[in-house]
Amino acid sequence: MLRATAWQAVLFDLDGTLIDSAGDLGRAANLMLAARGRPTLPLHEYRPHGGSGARGMLGRAFGASPGEPAYDDLKREFLDRYETLMFDTTAAFAGVEDQLAALDAIELPWGIVTNKAERFATPLVRRLGLRCGVLVGGDTTPHAKPHPAPLLEAARRLGVDPARCLYVGDDERDVIAGRAAGMSTAVAAWGYLGVGADPGAWGADFCLNAPGELLNRLGVP
Repeated sequence: MLRATAWQAVLFDLDGTLIDSAGDLGRAANLMLAARGRPTLPLHEYRPHGGSGARGMLGRAFGASPGEPAYDDLKREFLDRYETLMFDTTAAFAGVEDQLAALDAIELPWGIVTNKAERFATPLVRRLGLRCGVLVGGDTTPHAKPHPAPLLEAARRLGVDPARCLYVGDDERDVIAGRAAGMSTAVAAWGYLGVGADPGAWGADFCLNAPGELLNRLGVP
């Protein structure tokens, strides 16, 4: 099938956009609380923070922020615990696999740009069978989102002009990064979004309420 879109590639964030990983992230934080004899939290309380990874989980569980004396040790422990269980319940959001299959059917290249370190992103993508054309992690380039460098690197690897790329994500940082890279941007409204977020104020080109809406935006019949 021929492409019917002006975009030459679609790039996606990972957590909160393609995959639902908040449960496993929250469980890692709860293990840390339990090890300290502290009450654990319902997993739904971690969910809005899923897009912020370790920073979001540690902020909710411990009130810890980057730059504080204990934060680096907590982060190392969190990542080690998360690595042991990151495959337990994480799965693609409903409709995502069909969406990606449709992109493959029209031969439109797609890739993943995430702030998740390659240590976690690469095995997760492989385990879930997400056969992307490019995967750029949070430590692939010297900068993570909202810096545009990861998105520009993904476009470079795909051999596509950034201006002909669409970037889809569920966090304001995704929109900031995409705009800085000169890409079109879309909000994945089914994602984590963040506490008190107003995606309509982020300045994205449009919002997607479900993965299946992407094909309509691409002009694919």
